[in-house]
Amino acid sequence: MRSLPVVHLLKALVLMLCGLPMAATAAAGQYPQTPQGQAFIRTMVENFGFEASRVESLLGDARRNETILESISRPAEKTLDWQSYRKIFIRPERIAQGQEFMAAHADALARAEQDYGVPPEIVTAIIGVETWYGRYMGKYRVLDALATLAFDYPPRSRFFRSELEQYLLMTREQGLDPLALKGSYAGAMGYGQFISSSYRHYAVDFDGDGLADILANPVDAIGSVANYFSAHRWQPGEPVADPLDADLVAGSRLLTRGLKPSLQVADFRQAGLPVPESLSPDLPARALRLQAEDENEHELWLTYRNFYVITRYNHSHLYAMAVYQLAEALKSGDDGV
Repeated sequence: MRSLPVVHLLKALVLMLCGLPMAATAAAGQYPQTPQGQAFIRTMVENFGFEASRVESLLGDARRNETILESISRPAEKTLDWQSYRKIFIRPERIAQGQEFMAAHADALARAEQDYGVPPEIVTAIIGVETWYGRYMGKYRVLDALATLAFDYPPRSRFFRSELEQYLLMTREQGLDPLALKGSYAGAMGYGQFISSSYRHYAVDFDGDGLADILANPVDAIGSVANYFSAHRWQPGEPVADPLDADLVAGSRLLTRGLKPSLQVADFRQAGLPVPESLSPDLPARALRLQAEDENEHELWLTYRNFYVITRYNHSHLYAMAVYQLAEALKSGDDGV
């Protein structure tokens, strides 16, 4: 075995002293030589008409990123309780900046509501939660994120390999450089943090310039978020959620599993809960029990179809509640609901 050159030994020592794992360094060129990489290249050539050399070159430039693997293993939605999660998003500065965003893009938001039925505050809250109104759109190269997860994250490799396919298709269709785009650790992009398949399916040219640009164009992003919600059956005029001045014991039959409401308002009324009188008895509903400020107490919410639609954007009731409460705060200017 050949000994490592002194410069490589010094580099390794510096990494160890800095507390950085060796795997966190960017490793380029590894993916085209793997069986999975070879299969991916064949798929892009045979199914989508790409040149093999082009795909091989792109995979050869993709770099494994250990931080991405660490991040996807501990998302905030699965590691924080409601109060900790809420404090990230329901903050005075995020509310104030959201109201500024709504004022600056009032015409586009009004048109999105007219075309898709989604209120301005909901669209704005999504963009506010996702990227702080475009201020933080992600620091990872999308190619690196998707390749890392497609080939080095077995629990969801099939999904992310599909997203890598969609990414190459998307960048070809949009005339974008696949080596240049940056996004989240999961490969989500732009104001609304669309993954590649969502970009291809739901991004719209909302300002009529011939390009569906959610990466740098807030107007297109507004129309695209509204289109996404409409496609996932947002119900104009229906409520999202209501707090109830009551509680349910853990394990109650009214605390159903799954994000989709499987009961109706009538079920909660019959159980004696103080459900708003204006609600139709056959409206699908789900009870949600969240940690209150006092760790010994809980908040009880009744959530409806539109709340479920928000979870289609991110499959977490914490995420949906943060979006809803931020939207309510954008209307009222108050950080309390």
